[in-house]
Amino acid sequence: MVEFLKKAMDWVLEKERDAAKNCKVELADVDKQIQYVEQKRDKLKKECEENLSEFEHILNRLHGIKASTTKCDTK
Repeated sequence: MVEFLKKAMDWVLEKERDAAKNCKVELADVDKQIQYVEQKRDKLKKECEENLSEFEHILNRLHGIKASTTKCDTK
């Protein structure tokens, strides 16, 4: 499904580029599209960074647990 959406988006952008070459695209419309995609990208980037931070926190705690468990094996 994701691959289909990528191909569909590429097709749409190709058609829009062709229209722009023929001066059939409004600059304001392209600016709106750019702004929209940048906002979505920034939101997704923030969410990913937050998720990565949480994973790092969990991994650090798990490594601590592992270290404590390792001490038990040597007794």
